[in-house]
Amino acid sequence: MFYALKGYVELIKCDYIVLDVHDVSYQINVAHPEEYTIDELVKVYIHYVVREDEQYLVGFKSLEEKEIFQHLITVKGIGPRTAINALSKTTASQLKEAIRSSNVTYLKKLPGIGSKAAAQIILDLKGEVSLEETHDLGMTPQALDAKQALKNLGFKTAQIEEAFQKINLAQDSANIIHDALQIMR
Repeated sequence: MFYALKGYVELIKCDYIVLDVHDVSYQINVAHPEEYTIDELVKVYIHYVVREDEQYLVGFKSLEEKEIFQHLITVKGIGPRTAINALSKTTASQLKEAIRSSNVTYLKKLPGIGSKAAAQIILDLKGEVSLEETHDLGMTPQALDAKQALKNLGFKTAQIEEAFQKINLAQDSANIIHDALQIMR
């Protein structure tokens, strides 16, 4: 799995950047391309989207933004494109605050988010967003990736954290996922 890419910005378009990483150029969809500058050396946190008919990279300047994106795509009816479009009109901290305070009006103003989706986001993420900051402190990147993969499979945060207490989190993501699945059976 991709965690982050570090390289030079080659090209900036309205919804993506091209990042040169050791002479390999990656097109990365981003919410805020205006935050990048040509020839700037940057670290971009990556979420790799694989669908039946497409594959693409979504990038973020901060881990906080990546994490809120990953939470959003677990909500029924919110896909990666809707999540990135919504993030393009807000910041991760503003979005978290709207979820914590159940601000449906704010969420409905975001592109692709209607009344139903806003209510579903609050219902699914209110507890997740407020607790995530304390639970994820000190976790390795591999453990964070494994945790997100397990969430994407439909497991609840409490189940995952209980399993994580019983396994070695210093191994790679695939082994963490395997061990966690064995425990959660």
